[in-house]
Amino acid sequence: MAINIFALRLLAAIIAGGVIGLERQRSNKSAGIRTNTLVAMGACMFVLVGVSISELDGTDPSRIISQIITGVGFLGAGVILQHKGSIRGLTTAATVWCSAALGVLGGMGMFWELAVCTAAIWLVNTYLKTDRFIMHDEKEDQIVD
Repeated sequence: MAINIFALRLLAAIIAGGVIGLERQRSNKSAGIRTNTLVAMGACMFVLVGVSISELDGTDPSRIISQIITGVGFLGAGVILQHKGSIRGLTTAATVWCSAALGVLGGMGMFWELAVCTAAIWLVNTYLKTDRFIMHDEKEDQIVD
């Protein structure tokens, strides 16, 4: 693989991970811009290695992709916390997993798909917050002396 193609694919993954990470950082989440960028970048690098090896000996690069999915799943499991009957970190874990998928898309050179998926993840994390859809009882919100 030519170095310019390698660099372009890696840069695309870095930008996509950064966009997602920036939203998480602004929302004060534990996995922010660096984490999501590094996850996308790492997934992209593994895919690029797999693609480069497959060009030499004809092996299947999808085996590496399946291992990325599993590995990042374990990383996400470490983000999920259970405390006093509530579970926290599910969206952060899912977002980290999606950032890995963005890295895979970048590594495969699927730039349009990468752009669409980046926008979709950003929209979901920005606009589908539960507090926007849960109806609050006004009586509960009033302060009673």
